[in-house]
Amino acid sequence: MQRAPDEHRTAGASNPVSFTQGSPETVLPPATAAATDATAAAMAQAPQLRRAALSAVAERWPRHLDAWARLAEVATVAADRYAFARVGYHRGLDALRAAGWRGTGPVRWVHEENRGFLRALDALRAAAAAIGETDEAERCRQFLHQLDPDWKD
Repeated sequence: MQRAPDEHRTAGASNPVSFTQGSPETVLPPATAAATDATAAAMAQAPQLRRAALSAVAERWPRHLDAWARLAEVATVAADRYAFARVGYHRGLDALRAAGWRGTGPVRWVHEENRGFLRALDALRAAAAAIGETDEAERCRQFLHQLDPDWKD
């Protein structure tokens, strides 16, 4: 249908135009203060005590992503690092979906609430590389950059 010349208008106060840049950003809900405090206390332990302290946090709050990510960071056996990171990654995907994420869109480090998931994903990248899963390590690296374009390797 062809419009008459007086039907062409530009957007103004009466016709606002909203532009979006791709999918919306997702921010996970904050962890409970008790889980966050327990994780910080576990990380403040002497290095040889951290794994046991973090394990207690993960057992008490199994959905606390930062506990799984930190377990992956402190484990000394590569297979353990991989397993802890994978748990944190998969629990993080569940949490992202519950927060409205639909497989695309930013999940940025600047939001404290997202850091446990991003730490777990980065730990999975490192652990996959350590056990020779180079394809998975590269997919994780790419995913980190898709989620947060400012991610530094």
